[in-house]
Amino acid sequence: MENKKIEPKAGEKKPEIKKPEVKVEEIKNEVKVEEIKVEVKKTDYEFIAQIIIIFVLALLLTYNFGKINNTNITGFATGVGTVSASEIIPTGVPKVYGAEIGVKYDDISASNPSLTEATIAKLSSYEDLKLTDEQKKRYTKLGTSIACEYCCGAEGLVFSNGERACGCAHSFAMRGIAKYLLINHPDMSDDEILSERGKWKVLFFPGIHEQKAAALKAQGIDATNYVNLASNKYRGIENGQPSGGAGAMVGGC
Repeated sequence: MENKKIEPKAGEKKPEIKKPEVKVEEIKNEVKVEEIKVEVKKTDYEFIAQIIIIFVLALLLTYNFGKINNTNITGFATGVGTVSASEIIPTGVPKVYGAEIGVKYDDISASNPSLTEATIAKLSSYEDLKLTDEQKKRYTKLGTSIACEYCCGAEGLVFSNGERACGCAHSFAMRGIAKYLLINHPDMSDDEILSERGKWKVLFFPGIHEQKAAALKAQGIDATNYVNLASNKYRGIENGQPSGGAGAMVGGC
């Protein structure tokens, strides 16, 4: 069957074809809704990202806080290195003379003041020993190479003429042990005698020597060598380090 084109009759108008109405307002509203949805999604992602960042920062803070606390418990924190007291505090009986005079490094302890004072008094008792001219030369050299600066601030234990430069108990003890060793163990070198004095000095001032050891270690210097640690060789290297702490001084000054 053929499709016939229907022509309007004479006098009749052609039927109008209505175009679909486009509601602009509805389209605008739909666009706005979509924009809101996108914005909400974007906000959700930003919120989640912020939560993740906060969580990571919290973990880092917790880790660093724990690390700092652990350092404070086990050693001394300097920011550049840590030295534990066990690395520098001498213990046991002095090999050469400990049994002879009946002393141990462990006798100097903040937890036992009476034994500490008795040990300092014993070491100090040798300070009145008389020296030969040759012994006095070594004694003077050794005495100006180490000081009790954390107590009385003197430049040395003796002046350049060999006379006492500091009247504190720690100084008497360090001068006493030097005289005893010069008289009874003249074969010991100056550094060996200086090292023995240094050990007692570290026992008298453990806290500040932990700081000094950390400063030495940071500069690649052997902090377990008591000439480095306690003599005037690197005096003041610990300046600027955090001060104080437990064990700043043991025994009366």
